[in-house]
Amino acid sequence: MSCEHAPGSGRDSPAEARPAEKKDTPGEFAFQIFCAAIFLGMIGLVFCNAFLRYAFGSSFAPSEEWARFLFVYITFFGAIEAFYRNKHIAVDLFVRLLSGATRKSVDLAASLLTLGALAFLLLGGIILVEQTMDTYSVATGVNLGLINGTLPLMAAAALVIRGRDFFRLLKKPASAFTREEG
Repeated sequence: MSCEHAPGSGRDSPAEARPAEKKDTPGEFAFQIFCAAIFLGMIGLVFCNAFLRYAFGSSFAPSEEWARFLFVYITFFGAIEAFYRNKHIAVDLFVRLLSGATRKSVDLAASLLTLGALAFLLLGGIILVEQTMDTYSVATGVNLGLINGTLPLMAAAALVIRGRDFFRLLKKPASAFTREEG
């Protein structure tokens, strides 16, 4: 008895069931390399600092601050990546049960609320950057406006991405919204 399934039997192998993944553009790949470098830099700084504490009983204070700054950067740049790839956390338990015009209306309302929240985040981020432009970090002397600038940058990128998605959603006919079985 064979474990293989006959073609067309309705049982596709896992490789056949998955859609082919789209290749990244050079810009997308460069952004991923940038994020990986930030992440690896943060991990390297934390590791070196832990080693210094263990081996010599003291640490290098600026490395803790740089690690914290890199953590802020990877958080916000990772959020941009999540918005771009539509891999952010979403609770769609009830929305998946809807279809047609009802589903489209709920999706449009959710998109408008998201755009509003991102606009407030952008405005708040700009205010935060303005308030911290004359503040410098203790250990490294870095202008905190440069660190806090990642917040409005992320909000602006997410607004562009969600705005594009909103217009695509508007153009999509209500008949294309089907109920998804989970």
